[in-house]
Amino acid sequence: MPLPDLIEIVPITRPTPFRITIPGSKSITNRALILAALASNPITLAGALWSEDTQVMVDALRTLGFEVAVEPDPSESANRTIRVVGRGGIIPRAGSRENPLELFVGNAGTAARFLAALVCLGPGWYRLSGVPRMHQRPQASLLDALQQLGHQVVASDGRLPALIEGAGGPRPGRCSVSIAESSQFASALFLTAPFAGWTIGIHGLGDADDAPYVAMTQRLVEVFPFQGGRFEIEPDTSSGSYFWAAAHLLQPDRSTNPNPPPVDAWPDSGWQVDSRFPGYLPLPPVISRESDLGDSIMTGIVLAPFASHPVRFTELGRLRVQECERVQALHTELARCGARIQEQGDTLLVEPGPLHGAIIETYHDHRMAMCFATLGLQVPGLKIRNPTCVRKTFPNFFQKLAAPPPSGLGAVIRDALDGRILHGPELLAD
Repeated sequence: MPLPDLIEIVPITRPTPFRITIPGSKSITNRALILAALASNPITLAGALWSEDTQVMVDALRTLGFEVAVEPDPSESANRTIRVVGRGGIIPRAGSRENPLELFVGNAGTAARFLAALVCLGPGWYRLSGVPRMHQRPQASLLDALQQLGHQVVASDGRLPALIEGAGGPRPGRCSVSIAESSQFASALFLTAPFAGWTIGIHGLGDADDAPYVAMTQRLVEVFPFQGGRFEIEPDTSSGSYFWAAAHLLQPDRSTNPNPPPVDAWPDSGWQVDSRFPGYLPLPPVISRESDLGDSIMTGIVLAPFASHPVRFTELGRLRVQECERVQALHTELARCGARIQEQGDTLLVEPGPLHGAIIETYHDHRMAMCFATLGLQVPGLKIRNPTCVRKTFPNFFQKLAAPPPSGLGAVIRDALDGRILHGPELLAD
């Protein structure tokens, strides 16, 4: 039985210590899938996230002609062990300009951007398309860079759907790409560059060291076993931020960082910018989306009414062009709960103060659903619309909330229409 369209999170009044395992990193999984396809021999990806975004990538690789095998991961139900037979920079399938090979990317930004660069190695034409929201999200800087590299691109307003011509192998060249709207544009190019012969310049937000996700991509390319072998995917720290936030909300003294750590095997590689999230508890007076945190800044924003002081979240422009217009969405839904919040340009200022229950619109955005579900562990009467949107990156999120401690939080989650308590398989977003 699927998740109901409207659920209620019942506050936890007697918290018990917990230690959660979280699924693999979406950012690393989708990068590793591209690199595995480019490798010279079979690659096994262990601990790979199995969610809507990564399934979109696997489906696209299969459409391109790659052999991909997917097996369960016994240690985490939202992970898989994925074996990709790399072709050493060869893309097996393509179409013609009149009948291009169709690749559907859903609302997965990583798939849309990474595949756009990958197919430039292919022997023909490709058409990338997605859901309506993906057709609104920026792609122009990447498509412009591909044109600088000599590839024909046909797109309206620099957005998907887009037709892209592959060169049938390497086509060395130089380009410069802006990462002002998304660092994924540069990451896409860096993933394929060693096989295409590209030299990449970055502008729009400093150099690669100023863009943690680009640095992650470059590091992955450096260490990836292109000659074949096994590669471990570390847990997703953006997803882990909700459980750090839950532990912070539920502990008696919010002036300290949760201890013991509520998330198992917290990564310390430094590859994921959101691995810094525990260092921002309790919340400081100012947090920047550009220099401090990635998507976990949304978790910080919903926590802010519980801080002991006003918190200013700055440089939030990128949140406006993601799965939904996240700045506006966070402003609207927190205000619906009674928060005192001001929006000034790309800054949100959140004042401390009490919150009350409300019906939360998720805008089909997985992170909106998970942020406000976390808030519901403390705020009575919080109801979440369209909770199945968490399947994008964390399909068993609500199962983790409801599982008994210590492997879960022991939260009660109800069908908001009939009051029925949901259990086990009913909480899986599929």
